[in-house]
Amino acid sequence: MKLVVGLGNPGRRYAATRHNVGVRIVERFAGNHGIALTGCRFEGRFGRGSVERPGGEALDVAVLEPQTYMNLSGDSVCEALRYLPVEDPGRDLIVAVDDVDLPFGRLRLRPRGGAAGHQGLSHIIDRLGRSDFPRLRFGVGRPTVEMDTADYVLQRFSSEEEAVLEGRIAEAARAIRAIWVDGLVAAMNHYNRDPEAALAPDALEGENGTE
Repeated sequence: MKLVVGLGNPGRRYAATRHNVGVRIVERFAGNHGIALTGCRFEGRFGRGSVERPGGEALDVAVLEPQTYMNLSGDSVCEALRYLPVEDPGRDLIVAVDDVDLPFGRLRLRPRGGAAGHQGLSHIIDRLGRSDFPRLRFGVGRPTVEMDTADYVLQRFSSEEEAVLEGRIAEAARAIRAIWVDGLVAAMNHYNRDPEAALAPDALEGENGTE
């Protein structure tokens, strides 16, 4: 089984903030593949379904949105990994998070690494006792005025950012699928690039295996 985790904070207050873009990405991924996030398991919103691969093979996929608040995300993820048939988190887990060190909309797929100051990712690493699991970082940029980073990520995106955000989120959802369909290295080569290039017409063809 594959497990996709989108990090954020629960409740309407945080739903549209920069810190919750990981949640929006996995919700888009789930919607693309008909996975309903109607379950309440592992201290989070949960759904299970499948993703078709070329040749008709289907991957068993679970999607999780921890509801523990960001800095306790590891509790939810560890509980899910304890009970779900995920063979190897180093291969079968993907965590989607926001990243203030990347320009807005830029994607970075990585097979492993540290938390880079992200509290949710840090708690997952601490609870798992390992950092060698894939993650998808989505750039939210840094504030243009002097502001504490913690306050900045709890703000909503600007109207200019919102105008293009859904396209970036759609691209991020395709990147998650590509990791398992095309392989992590191929997905990194394709998606770890300038968003304008990544949103070229040929990259937008198909949501369900027609790329």
